[in-house]
Amino acid sequence: MRIGRIAVLVAVLAGLLGLPAPSPAVADPGPTDLRRLTKQAELLEKRYRGQIQSLEEIKLQVKRATTTSGTLQAQLRNARADVANIARTAYMVGPLDTFRLLTPNGDPTVILGQAANMNYMADERTRRVQGVQKLIDKSKEAKIAANDKIEKLRKEIKNLQSKQREVEKLLAKYGFQQPGGAEGLTQRMIDVRADIMRNFPMKYGVGCLRPGDPGEHGKGRACDFMMSPGGTMATGADEARGDALADYLIKNGARIGVMYIIWKQRYYDIRSGGGWDPMSDRGGVTANHYDHVHVSVF
Repeated sequence: MRIGRIAVLVAVLAGLLGLPAPSPAVADPGPTDLRRLTKQAELLEKRYRGQIQSLEEIKLQVKRATTTSGTLQAQLRNARADVANIARTAYMVGPLDTFRLLTPNGDPTVILGQAANMNYMADERTRRVQGVQKLIDKSKEAKIAANDKIEKLRKEIKNLQSKQREVEKLLAKYGFQQPGGAEGLTQRMIDVRADIMRNFPMKYGVGCLRPGDPGEHGKGRACDFMMSPGGTMATGADEARGDALADYLIKNGARIGVMYIIWKQRYYDIRSGGGWDPMSDRGGVTANHYDHVHVSVF
């Protein structure tokens, strides 16, 4: 009876699973190519005299996609190493000795313990191998996604380069202003702020200069017009006022010198052709501009 039970265990433990066959390779996102494109984007923003929201959005998408790809590849390497360690341990333990199972001198307790240990390793290796296969699939998808985002950045740079002459004419129309005065704002930003506040009461306040900010706030060319106390999503009449302000700026932006606006996780950039474009999730109500309308000027 005892020998019969052990024989069943021997049958269950026959063989260990191997690693899945390598899938067709997908090229890793090229860091050299990405650095070159990033420099081109930075040069364009200098020529466009400020952040270009379409480029900022795609650069964020590229960063997230390449980070995800790198993280998954690291997890895949660790998972492969885990499977290899299990296989190595199983090899060192060695297969069950069938002869010892059938002799009266074999200690059933020891042999059953060995069988249980090998059974555990087989199950664990099966689980890990399945995990490796999932990581392979996810890693491949992440590489494809990262490469797609890099290609999207390349196309957007090419598109903006083709519009450079038009933008230069637009910039020449508005000229170049340096911030001045106690507030550290350009005169154009002061004028635009005054124009807005004549038409839209700002019961929650306005925030402009932000020393050290790499964007327009640090250059004295941007203000945030609050549509809620801050940190809470604008709703009802407050949201309607934000919508009305955004619509006003789109219609009058060319007259007063608005460069781009951001409101409710969307941006409208006059230099790149206008029209609302969606933004990726920045992680909060304020970061996603649901509590204020951001206005940058030329």
